[in-house]
Amino acid sequence: MEHWSVEDYKNFTDSKKKKSKYRANKVSIDGHTFDSQKEADYYCELKLRLQANEINGFCLQPTFILAPSLKYKADFIIFNKDNSTEVIDVKGFKTKEYIAKKKVFEDKFNLKITEIE
Repeated sequence: MEHWSVEDYKNFTDSKKKKSKYRANKVSIDGHTFDSQKEADYYCELKLRLQANEINGFCLQPTFILAPSLKYKADFIIFNKDNSTEVIDVKGFKTKEYIAKKKVFEDKFNLKITEIE
């Protein structure tokens, strides 16, 4: 019978963890967990823009109610100096669900979603 060390077992179970559906790795920065490195990088860019006083602020993962049981969660909303707002979605892959929600969102709120690819 073979005996594994705790480290061997941990390595074995870590290798069995489910991979992300779209091969993106979750990344944590400042206590926030992002779905991808690209999204985390965009967050860092927004922090720099805020420090440089280029924008008034930003919010992470704002949720919009599209219908009683339908929600859309953007990645960011940016509050610009001219008092305009930008809804941002960092995309590696566009799902059918996202495409449908984007259309409903843009029609309902008369706002465009800016996609960062």
